[in-house]
Amino acid sequence: MNGATNAIAARGKRNAIDLDLIHGRLEAVRTARRHEDVRELIYVINEGVHGNLGGIGDPVSFKATSPKTRRLIRSYLEEMAAAFEDLADSPCSGRDLEERIDLFRRASHCYGRSALMLSGAGSLTPFHLGVVKVLVEHGQLPKVISGSSGGALVASLVATKSEAERKELLTGPGLGRFFSEASSSSVFSGKKNLLPTKLIDQEAVRDLVEGWIPDLTFAEAYEHSGLALNISVTPANVTGSSRLLNAITAPHVLIRDAVMASTAVPVVHPSVELFAKTYDGRRRPYVAGQRWIDGSVALDLPSRRLARLYGVNHFITSQTNPVVLWILKHSGESGLFPRELVAWATGVFRANLALFRPLTSVLTRSLPVVDSIGMMFHSVAAQEYTADINIVPARSIVSLREALSPIALSTTLELVAHGEAQCLPHLELIDNCTLISRTLDRIRGAYDHTLVEMMSAS
Repeated sequence: MNGATNAIAARGKRNAIDLDLIHGRLEAVRTARRHEDVRELIYVINEGVHGNLGGIGDPVSFKATSPKTRRLIRSYLEEMAAAFEDLADSPCSGRDLEERIDLFRRASHCYGRSALMLSGAGSLTPFHLGVVKVLVEHGQLPKVISGSSGGALVASLVATKSEAERKELLTGPGLGRFFSEASSSSVFSGKKNLLPTKLIDQEAVRDLVEGWIPDLTFAEAYEHSGLALNISVTPANVTGSSRLLNAITAPHVLIRDAVMASTAVPVVHPSVELFAKTYDGRRRPYVAGQRWIDGSVALDLPSRRLARLYGVNHFITSQTNPVVLWILKHSGESGLFPRELVAWATGVFRANLALFRPLTSVLTRSLPVVDSIGMMFHSVAAQEYTADINIVPARSIVSLREALSPIALSTTLELVAHGEAQCLPHLELIDNCTLISRTLDRIRGAYDHTLVEMMSAS
């Protein structure tokens, strides 16, 4: 009993926010700023270039903190942001300028940046729109956004538009027009088929995509929107590697085709061929002969790839994947079992899954359909479905049986409102976790502009 009690106490200590450390850092930075001592300020900043100092970014610990502790955390973050602003505004040249640029570069790397990942969603896709709407309204939408399946539709809807266009769509009459058009199509009304229930019609999705997503490549969308759009797709044969399409890995691929491929649910919808735009504006197949399906089969939340491509170290997910939603808990909730135990059990399960996969593959090799289903199950089960901040529905609005079925317009609007309601409690933590990185992005942008002017003048 004592051992278990000690383990629980140790776990609680690890999860607690280190208030002494944060208070000490706050006073050191505040003193250097008050004395206007640039050299001391640089030294103090270099002592603690850390994006999660004292555990301030941990959702479970943050939810348990008192208002006084939250004010302390916010004061520290605002003081650090102001310190970087002071350094950026103070005059310097020569070696001092080089040192300062190096500090901003290193700090930006350490604090990293945030990404929003929109999961596969099916009929829960409108939930994502509610989440994105709140983030746009409060100026908290990350510059890096990914989507798979239904999430790809929403990600593309916002990441192919300028900031003004995004606000008009999500906070003006644009969203009403979008739902009015969608509700009149078989996205909501459905078409009869051989199955006993109606399913979302792929052609209706295509009409919606072509009506609301500009005919742009990933590179063109980045130039227009300033957002790094990423869409997950899976090879139709499931044996090849999944791909994360974006302006870095697939700059000339057309986004509309990528969305259609990422939303092509296996068995339900036919696979899709991707196309790219050539230098003279013609369309040509991307990876000729290869067809693609639902991105969530193999790459629902591409956190590792986003980290490698963009230096992301803080992940926000709007998680509505019907396959895994029932096992997830909210960000900021400790759950029935300790997180360490859940992580250990998940690791053991995945390790055993990987161990037995070759054996099951041999047994099912002569049964292509069964083997394909087995591969898809392995891909789905082996993935990580959580992030630093998890925004999930609080209750089941759409059942698993209805996940791929058209839903009523009233349910759609309810899902959007529910996404807004579930996102709002996370805004304070999202703002805290991104405040300094947003400040550094502005500073580095201004410095880059200054350096270009200096080089042009010389």
